[in-house]
Amino acid sequence: MILSIESSCDDSSIAITKIETRELIYHKKISQEEEHSIYGGVVPELASRLHAVALPKILEETKEYFPHLKAIAVTNRPGLGVTLLEGITMAKTLSALLDIPLIGVHHLKAHIYSLFIEKEAITPLLVLLISGGHTQIIRVKSFENMEILATTIDDSVGESFDKTAKMMGLGYPGGAIIESLAKGGDEMRFNLPVPLRNSPLIAFSLSGLKNAVRLKIAECRDDLGVLSEEDKRDISASFQRAVKLHLLQKSKKIFERDTIRDFAIVGGASANLYIQDGYRELCNKYNKRVHRVELKYCSDNSAMVGRYAIEAYKRGEFTPIEELDIVVTKRQQNGDLL
Repeated sequence: MILSIESSCDDSSIAITKIETRELIYHKKISQEEEHSIYGGVVPELASRLHAVALPKILEETKEYFPHLKAIAVTNRPGLGVTLLEGITMAKTLSALLDIPLIGVHHLKAHIYSLFIEKEAITPLLVLLISGGHTQIIRVKSFENMEILATTIDDSVGESFDKTAKMMGLGYPGGAIIESLAKGGDEMRFNLPVPLRNSPLIAFSLSGLKNAVRLKIAECRDDLGVLSEEDKRDISASFQRAVKLHLLQKSKKIFERDTIRDFAIVGGASANLYIQDGYRELCNKYNKRVHRVELKYCSDNSAMVGRYAIEAYKRGEFTPIEELDIVVTKRQQNGDLL
């Protein structure tokens, strides 16, 4: 079995996965959303302290599996340095005590393998990764061969949802709140700009849309600075529509030139059903098969870390204990898969 640890941001998670069968026999995650919500976003130092409490509590429940462990896997990039360190410290300690190897795991590659939890991997495929920190389209040819075809030049999808919610005073995390409000809103009321609509650039950009939303919010506030519930719903719906159109427009350019038939959306923001529906229609048009991550595995979790680690273990790709550390190079912190 492999014990896997995830602490790249604000979710403390540990899983146990069988190597041969890919069976997930233990998985637990403790979210910090409530603690960070009062600040409107993740506070790294607070997240680190909460990991230091939560991870040992979860680990205590896994002791019965220790005699069966063949490796320890842990996320070591990209992410918040102070929170990654909590998981890495635990992984190194377990590796030394149990005398078993370590597997350092790239967080974004783990998100791709969230598609294959308790399943056989499918390659090649195209993957849209949308999360709090990243927006990318990746061509996955194999475990060893992944190529970023398009990425964000500023804000990520998840970040833009969170910031839009914060501007309207809706709380954190903003993705689910915006999606829920949008269901009752008029998405055509506000003519928000679709980013890079007339640009041939195959990339993503949401900072301009975010600023347009800020201006609409200011216009709609009454003399006391209050937004009506109708305004909140309509702004949410209009914003969500603009994000979807932007993602689809740039993805369409890639679909037109790439013959890979299998496509999937992964990452925390992939839980958005409105965006999923848009991609289902686009994939039908281009005759592509759509693969989905189970909702409980969309956000950060250790089950996906463990599933990726199985592939690494079978290939003998281990990380020496003295080399397992937080990756802080600019390219890899930005999610470079190379």
